[in-house]
Amino acid sequence: MLTRKIKLWDINAHITCRLCSGYLIDATTVTECLHTFCRSCLVKYLEENNTCPTCRIVIHQSHPLQYIGHDRTMQDIVYKLVPGLQEAEMRKQREFYHKLGLEVPGDVKGETCSAKQHLDSHRNGETKAEDSSNKEAAEEKQEEDGDYHRSDEQVSICLECNSSKLRGLKRKWIRCSAQATVLHLKKFIAKKLNLSSFNELDILCNEEILGKDHTLKFVVVTRWRFKKAPLLLHYRPKMDLL
Repeated sequence: MLTRKIKLWDINAHITCRLCSGYLIDATTVTECLHTFCRSCLVKYLEENNTCPTCRIVIHQSHPLQYIGHDRTMQDIVYKLVPGLQEAEMRKQREFYHKLGLEVPGDVKGETCSAKQHLDSHRNGETKAEDSSNKEAAEEKQEEDGDYHRSDEQVSICLECNSSKLRGLKRKWIRCSAQATVLHLKKFIAKKLNLSSFNELDILCNEEILGKDHTLKFVVVTRWRFKKAPLLLHYRPKMDLL
């Protein structure tokens, strides 16, 4: 079978961010033109602009952040092509939380451990057959005795209705994964209120409509970072001006 080796330098233009010139981290794509950037770079840029940094097409006149989305496939490609990038990013996140005196979130811990195990397996060569069987037995036992509570980072949210056209939730306080998106919240509210479609809803933070692909962690970091209270979100019918 013929194989062709390609140097990383030859594809750098496709896996780097045009704004910071570094490899893509938390890759985020503009849905209008499909150009991709680091999420933090793009969000900072869109605070004062409403066009794509690459092609200058208008993303949206007033709410460009609603028309960008996390590109998991691109991020996976970058991590696989660039040796050590994922491990380095996880290490930076751990150091950030330690510096602030905060507990390292479960998702960062898990990704770090899996990355370390992956590296160790490569260094030690192929796993022996009996080691594999021991590992399978240990995993089965862990499933039997395991704690089924989520171990990833959690977010506490208060969901308030700010429209007279919808009723409030009986239980407005919820706690869920930081990786959940605004779309998940829309579906949750629509089901609780027996709405025909979740597309009828807008969810807002600080009176700004949130994009459906925004994760709750992203919302907290960009709009609620310095507030100690649980994340407060409002919902209303789409295009409701009340």
